[in-house]
Amino acid sequence: MTTSSRAAMIFAVVLTFVLRASHGRAAVSTPADFIRTSCKETLYPELCEKSLSVYAPTVRSPRLLARAAISLTAKRATAASNFVRSMSAQRGKRLSVATDRGSVHDCLETLAESIDGLQRSAREVDLMGRYGSQSFRWHLGNAQTWVSAALTDVNTCLDGLAQDRSAALIRPLFAQQVVRVSRLTSNALALLNRLQ
Repeated sequence: MTTSSRAAMIFAVVLTFVLRASHGRAAVSTPADFIRTSCKETLYPELCEKSLSVYAPTVRSPRLLARAAISLTAKRATAASNFVRSMSAQRGKRLSVATDRGSVHDCLETLAESIDGLQRSAREVDLMGRYGSQSFRWHLGNAQTWVSAALTDVNTCLDGLAQDRSAALIRPLFAQQVVRVSRLTSNALALLNRLQ
C-alpha cells in the first residue's frame, strides 16, 4: 500500500467518524431538540412538544422528561376539574344539577382518581434509583400502572360525557378539556414506557 493510498484510507476513516459524530450531535444538540426527538415517539407529538417546551432548560434526561410530563398532566387534570366546578358555581342551579349527578359528577370523580394516580406515579419516578436496578424496574412498573389507570379513568369520563344528554350544557367545554388531559396522559405514558 502506497503512502498516498494509506493517507486516503485514514482520511476516509476519520471523515466517516467525524460525520457520524456530528450527525449524532445535530440530532439532539439542544434541550429543545431533546424534547422534540423524545416527543416523536408519542401519539400526540405536537402537543407533547408544545406542552413540555417550557421544561427544555432543565430537563435533560428521559426520566426527568417523563416526570415533567406526568406532573404537567396532573396539573391539567386538576385545572379541568376546577374549571367544571367554577363553571357550575357561576352558571347557577341548572348547571349545578348536572355536576351533582350523572356523567359530569362521575367524570369529576374519575378525574380525581386520575389526578391521584398521576401524583402517585410521579412519586414512583422519584424513587426509581439507578437505571436498570431492581428498584428502578419495580418503581417504573408501579409508575406505568398508575399512569395507565389514569388514562383509563380519563377515557371513562369521556365515554360517559358522550352518552349523557343531561350534560349537554357543559359537555362541549368540559369534553374539550378532558380530551386534552387524555392526550397528555397518553403522551406521559409513552415517555414513561421509553424508560424500559
